[in-house]
Order: sequence, then C-alpha cells, then structure tokens
Amino acid sequence: MPVRTHPFPSRIVRPFSSARTDALLKAHPLYPQAKAGFAEAAVDLVSNVALSFIAQISSQLPSDAWYVAPHAREATGDNAIPQVLATACASAVGGLIDTDIVQISRVFHTGADPMERMASRPDFEGIVIPGADYVLVDDVTTMGGTLAELANYIQEREGNVAGTVVLVNAGRVEEFHPSQSLLSKLKSRHENQIEHIFGIRPDALTANEANYLIGFRTADEIRNRLAKAREEKNLRLRSKGIEG
Repeated sequence: MPVRTHPFPSRIVRPFSSARTDALLKAHPLYPQAKAGFAEAAVDLVSNVALSFIAQISSQLPSDAWYVAPHAREATGDNAIPQVLATACASAVGGLIDTDIVQISRVFHTGADPMERMASRPDFEGIVIPGADYVLVDDVTTMGGTLAELANYIQEREGNVAGTVVLVNAGRVEEFHPSQSLLSKLKSRHENQIEHIFGIRPDALTANEANYLIGFRTADEIRNRLAKAREEKNLRLRSKGIEG
C-alpha cells in the first residue's frame, strides 16, 4: 500500500450529509439488498431516502466535476449504494459519472471497530484526469478513512478533490481536519511511528482517526491493540464463512 500523504484540501471542511446516524438508512427494507450489491434495490433506496437531500445541496455541487464512489467490497457482496448515489448527484447537476476508479482491495469495514478500519486501508486503481475536479460520494462515513484514501489517490495523480457527499456522517467529529494542536500532540508523542505502523502521515489523518489515536500513550499500545484488532477481524470474518 502506498503511504497516504495528502489530507483533504483545506477548503473542504466536512462532507455534505443528510444524517448523523445510520439508523434510518439501515431500517429501510431495501437496505440489506442494496448493501449486498443489488443495483435495483439501491436505485429504489436512493430514490426514497436521498433525492430531497440531493435537491437541497445541488446548488453547492459543481456541475463540471466527475462524481466518483468507492467500489466498496463488503462481506456480503459489493455495496451498490455509493455508485447509485454518485449517479444521482451527477444527474442532478449535469456532472459526469466516473466508473474507471475502483477499489481493488477488500477491507470488510462493515461491523469493524476503529482500529480494524485503520489497519484495513482500501486500495484503488484507475485513471485520474490531471486537473479535473472530483466529488467523492459514499453512503456512510465513520472514521473518514475510505474517503481519505480515495482523496489521496486522486490528488497523487494530480486530480482535484472538489467536494464530498455522504448520506450519513457517523463520525464523532463531523469535520475532516484535526486541529493543529491535536496533530502537534500526536507528532510529539509518537514521532514517525504512525506512518510506520499504518502507512499514514500524521498530516493526512482525518479528525476521527487522530482523535482515536490520541487515546494511546505509546506506540507499543497502538501495536498491541492493532494485533488484537487483526485477531478480532479474522474471527469476525470466519464467523461469516470468509477465510484469509
């Protein structure tokens, strides 16, 4: 995995979102099918829960941008909601749909705790147009890591991240960027260990990632919790019939 070096652009403070909890989204009768990769269910779900939200924010979305969603691979299948949501956003403003950038690693973030999420970074491939604007779209963000990795992938290839849209911003902190005082404290406490352990430079951490890591007093505490998280992930996936 390449090192995550780019934070979200400073002008992007937080994603556009319609809710702070995923309770209503998960309660929708079509949610399990949409999450499992059934496109028709995802279309109906987005039509039911997201069209009014998209209409409210459409004046703030760029019309000349590519709308791109992480091609998430969940334990139950390929989550169809992000791509359908991206298509709906682009259609509402006359934007373009990107289908070339795809997530090529399986991270199984559904049901994962913060350390599991940080340890399982998604990887992407596909063509990024240098100088082009991209709006990142996902159904739910918790730690912000998946969006951060996608933003880093695009910026590494000289694309511009112009905005983000999610149905649910479930992180404890709504904003993407940690405070400078928090970053300074992390750097002082752990020096280069965060990059060594996770492959993420401290300046590229999301606010929720940084707030989670500040709870560890030493790098050894992080490593111990990481080892335990890997064991927990293995057990969780094996209980669903997924090996390796």
